[in-house]
Amino acid sequence: MNKQMKSLKKKKKTPMQLITFKPGLRLAPVFLAGLTLGFFWFQGCMLQASMRSSIMETFKQQKVEDFYDIGEELGSGQFAIVKKCREKSTGLEYAAKFIKKRQSRASRRGVCREEIEREVSILRQVLHPNVITLHDVFENRTDVVLILELVSGGELFDFLAQKESLSEEEATSFIKQILDGVNYLHAKKIAHFDLKPENIMLLDKNIPIPHIKLIDFGLAHEIEDGVEFKNIFGTPEFVAPEIVNYEPLGLEADMWSIGVITYILLSGASPFLGDTKQETLANITAVSYDFDEEFFSQTSELAKDFIRKLLVKETRKRLTIQEALRHPWITPVDNQQALVRRESVVNLENFKKQYVRRRWKLSFSIVSLCNHLTRSLMKKVHLRPDGDLVGTCSARFLGSILGWPGARGWRGAGGS
Repeated sequence: MNKQMKSLKKKKKTPMQLITFKPGLRLAPVFLAGLTLGFFWFQGCMLQASMRSSIMETFKQQKVEDFYDIGEELGSGQFAIVKKCREKSTGLEYAAKFIKKRQSRASRRGVCREEIEREVSILRQVLHPNVITLHDVFENRTDVVLILELVSGGELFDFLAQKESLSEEEATSFIKQILDGVNYLHAKKIAHFDLKPENIMLLDKNIPIPHIKLIDFGLAHEIEDGVEFKNIFGTPEFVAPEIVNYEPLGLEADMWSIGVITYILLSGASPFLGDTKQETLANITAVSYDFDEEFFSQTSELAKDFIRKLLVKETRKRLTIQEALRHPWITPVDNQQALVRRESVVNLENFKKQYVRRRWKLSFSIVSLCNHLTRSLMKKVHLRPDGDLVGTCSARFLGSILGWPGARGWRGAGGS
C-alpha cells in the first residue's frame, strides 16, 4: 500500500450528526444511493431551510439553434451534453451545455429547475479572469442550455504531468491564480464547494504560464449572514471536516480544499485518501496527515506552513482567502523567501505516478459516499408505529434523493 494511503485502524470514526424530521410528516424514509465519479450529492433541491427565497430566473425561450451553430460534442454527463458552438452574429466560439430538466417532482431523471436557477444566478454575478463566464441561457421543453466560455486548455494537473521540472515558484503562480479566483467569489459571499483538480482548467495550455479558470458551479452557494447552511456534498478526497460532520458551512470549506489541492500538487500524494471511502472520511475528520519525507524531501518549510494553516479542523483558525494571499509562500516578504521558493522543487516524479493512477481511477472506478452517509443518517431516523417520522426537517429534504446529477460534474471545455 502506498505511504500516502494512510489508515486510521485504531481511530474512531466521527459519526454523522442527528438529522430530525417534522412530527406527523408521513413520508417513507427512502434514500437511494446514486453512483458517479467520486461525488456524492443530494440530487433533489438543496436543503429547503437553507435556500435563499428565489426569484425566478428568466431564460430565453427562443431556439438556441437560431442564434448558434451547434458543433461537435465535447463531453457528457448523466444529465447533460456539452457541445462546441459558434455564435452566428459574431463568429465567436462557446461551449453549449444542454442540461436535462426534471419533468416532475417525483422523477429522478434530470436536474430540478431550482438547482439550475441557483447555478445560473451565481454565474450571472461573476466576471473575473480566473472564473468561467456565462454568456447566455436558453430554455426549451426538455433542456436548459447554458452558453459558456470555451475553456479548451485541459485540466491544470494534466498540464503539470507533462512537465519535466517544476519549481515552487512556478507552482505558486498557479496557486495564486486559484486564490485570486476564489478571493473574487468569497468577496461576493459565494462558496464554490467543489474545488478539486478536475475543476481547475486552463484557458490555453500553449503558453508558458497558462491562464487558470475555475469551472463547475453546480454546488456553489451564496452564504448569507445569520442563515445557517448545511449540506452533504462534494468529492470525498477534498471535502472539509464540517461537510462530513454535517455542521454549518461557509467560505472556509473552500480553503480546506485549496490545502488538499496544494498538498497533491507539491507531492503527488493525497493527504487523506484511504483504502476505502470510510477511511478517507475518518482521516478527514481526524485531520490525519503528515509530510512524509519520501514525498516532501525537497519541499520548503514555507510551503508546508501554507498547507498546515489551511488543513485546520476549526474553521475559525483556518486561513481566510485574504490571509492565504498574504502568506509568504504566495507573496514573499524578502529576497530570502523568494530564493527558497525558487530553489525548492515539486516532486514531479511521484506526481506523475499518482497522476496516472488518478486518471485510471476516475475513468474506470465509480465511487460514492452515499451508502456510508445514508447508513449514518438512517440510524438517526426513527419511525413511530403509525409510520410518522420523529423530528424536524422539510418534506423536500426527506424526499430528495442522494445521487449526483452527473452533468454537474462534467470536466471539459466550458463545464460550469
